[in-house]
Amino acid sequence: MKNNQLTAINTETKKEYAISWKDQTSGAINDNPFSVDIEKINDRTFHVIKDNKSYNVEILSAHPEEKNYFIKVNGEKYKFELKDQFDQLLKELGLENLASSKISEIKAPMPGIVLAIEASVGQEVNKGDTLLILEAMKMENALKSPTEGVVKEICIEQGVAVDKNQILIRFE
Repeated sequence: MKNNQLTAINTETKKEYAISWKDQTSGAINDNPFSVDIEKINDRTFHVIKDNKSYNVEILSAHPEEKNYFIKVNGEKYKFELKDQFDQLLKELGLENLASSKISEIKAPMPGIVLAIEASVGQEVNKGDTLLILEAMKMENALKSPTEGVVKEICIEQGVAVDKNQILIRFE
């Protein structure tokens, strides 16, 4: 895989598309050359002309850090995961799980007192959801989920003191 290539994986059908590009208006998908004209309507909407066909493309959500994208093309919705040459190399070496953002537990970043527990066992959480509030050095700190997952166990109770690196929450 060259530096100007990506693999787009439709997360619903698992179909993979090898995408390469020469410049901003031409490239290839699965070794089939293409050229496009792209007009940016706003930050999330584009008008694309490819092979004399018109496409309205809207980015519904983009999570570059997780390489996940949800788009709508002429009313049809698609979810994609993008992989670059580094992801492909990790896969070939059998190390792709090391790049995963999946975690199994949340630890206290500092000693403090648990003021509130916002999550519950069995709850599905998304990246950025507040899990609990920890008071440390007279400041309230919201501990947020670094990834999506399901809460398996809450290892502490509200009002208790915790030490640095103490396990607070476990995920499935």
